Amino acid sequence: MNELQVFLTGDSTMAHYPTSHFPQTGWGQKLASFFTEDVIIQNKAMNGRSSKSFLAEGRLDEIKGMLQPGDYLFIQFGHNDSKPDKARKTHPFSSYQENLITFIEAARSMEAIPFLLTPIQRRRFNEDGTLQQTHGSYPEAMRQVAETHSVTLIDMTALTSRLLLDLGPGNSKELFMWLEEKASPNFPEGAQDDTHLNQKGAYHIARIVAESIKFEGLMLSRFVQLPDQNNI
Repeated sequence: MNELQVFLTGDSTMAHYPTSHFPQTGWGQKLASFFTEDVIIQNKAMNGRSSKSFLAEGRLDEIKGMLQPGDYLFIQFGHNDSKPDKARKTHPFSSYQENLITFIEAARSMEAIPFLLTPIQRRRFNEDGTLQQTHGSYPEAMRQVAETHSVTLIDMTALTSRLLLDLGPGNSKELFMWLEEKASPNFPEGAQDDTHLNQKGAYHIARIVAESIKFEGLMLSRFVQLPDQNNI
């Protein structure tokens, strides 16, 4: 029997980074920590991609050729679909939804199981301590697709918003690419990035995904293992 594969499709918040980019880490890099050895995480997320550009570059076609019956396809787009350039821009309730359906149908055509994940929240706080909703209508558009096409949805926008609000403006910096000058040889000028995760942030986001699978009693949950909270 072949090992179960979980394919990740998405953008830079999920993608795999080489050591030359450390401590920048996509949450997909940490996901294997929460599964047994029976599961292989195939992280196909790529920096800067939207649902449109990912499809246009043939990346879904490549994945489709690797999918086996019973595998999973995780689909998380939204960070770059609102970008103004023609190669990436989609509209929430038309082209974006159409693209998501293309991913869903590709998985099902191979007897694989699609999962939809709304985009993780950016660390953008208002002066009153609330969060700016930087993803516009894209999360709601994905929720609609999940309902109309009977696809499991993990609402990462809502879950990560809750995490950031619990931590607050100060402590939440510890999850993102906020670095003092010369704190990292890979980022000698430092960084103030409210979108991309460091290794701690990637671990916490991956854990949220695993917890959602486990506690919702999904079929994939039998392969989930939740180590101690401090095991980063």
